[in-house]
Amino acid sequence: MDGVGRFSRSLTARLAGAGADALAQASDRLRSSAAPSRREAVSDSYARPSALRLRLRRLSTRIANLRLPRRAGLAATLVLLAATGLYGAHRGGHWPTINGALVAVGDLGANAVGLQVRGVRLTGNQQMSHAQVLEVAGIHPDSSVLFFDADQARERLKANSWIADATVQKLYPDQIMISVVEREPFALWQRDGRIQVIAADGKVIVDHIDARFQHLPLIVGKGAEARAREIVGLLGDHPEVSKAVRAAVLVAERRWTLVLKNGIDVRLPDSDLDRAMVDLARLDAQRRLMSRDVTMIDMRVPDRVTVRLSDDAMKAHEAALRERDRERARRRALQGQRT
Repeated sequence: MDGVGRFSRSLTARLAGAGADALAQASDRLRSSAAPSRREAVSDSYARPSALRLRLRRLSTRIANLRLPRRAGLAATLVLLAATGLYGAHRGGHWPTINGALVAVGDLGANAVGLQVRGVRLTGNQQMSHAQVLEVAGIHPDSSVLFFDADQARERLKANSWIADATVQKLYPDQIMISVVEREPFALWQRDGRIQVIAADGKVIVDHIDARFQHLPLIVGKGAEARAREIVGLLGDHPEVSKAVRAAVLVAERRWTLVLKNGIDVRLPDSDLDRAMVDLARLDAQRRLMSRDVTMIDMRVPDRVTVRLSDDAMKAHEAALRERDRERARRRALQGQRT
């Protein structure tokens, strides 16, 4: 006991007790931090960033730290303006003009190094001239072989009404070879008072006629161009009839009527046209039917031919009938007097 009545304890014992208390408190704090509540665990799982978010963060960080070369912003602005201009030209329908200008600039550069078009080898053209084919193909004095688009030239040539097919080849350094297959003028087609030159497939070749095409057979009516091969072939098989025909008219897109040069209409049947043509040729050879004073020869009913007389022929026929009746009356009168 010390001088004031307290029991004395060693300093070592007091320090040991204080250390034990501190260790116990620290252990409690660690236990509480290592075992969070359920609510804290759930909230922590939502706060943890996903893998995609981490990647986006890394990418944005790299972009932010990226060192661009000098004047990169100016170059990007120029590219944006150029793209905007090209888009506006396309939307406004000005691209063909711009493209033509770019090709012209390219041609100048190509021609400077010896790639200018020096010659065009053209074959197959009969109706179109050499200059017309070059114009359609888009070849001009400043064209270069390098920037000449052979595929586009072929499509332009095939779009021409005279040309059924075409091949275009570039022969470096300075030649172009073009071969065309032209449509042959086959017949003249008249509709609504307008006459056009057509090919055998019915495609219109020329919107007007001149002396070159006046010898072609004339077909008339809606849908006649699609059946031109049929009627022209039929007339070709019967030249004794076709030489007297001025035109073939398609009636109601169903049957043909031949208009002869003397104005007679020959109405053909819907079917078995070849037999009708044979009968017509036979009747003309035997009775000169196509030279008679008639306006119509109707052959639409098989094994029957009906004719319609002209007005003059009808009057003459009626006069002949009256004269015949008078002659019969006179004969009966004479016989009555004798009896």
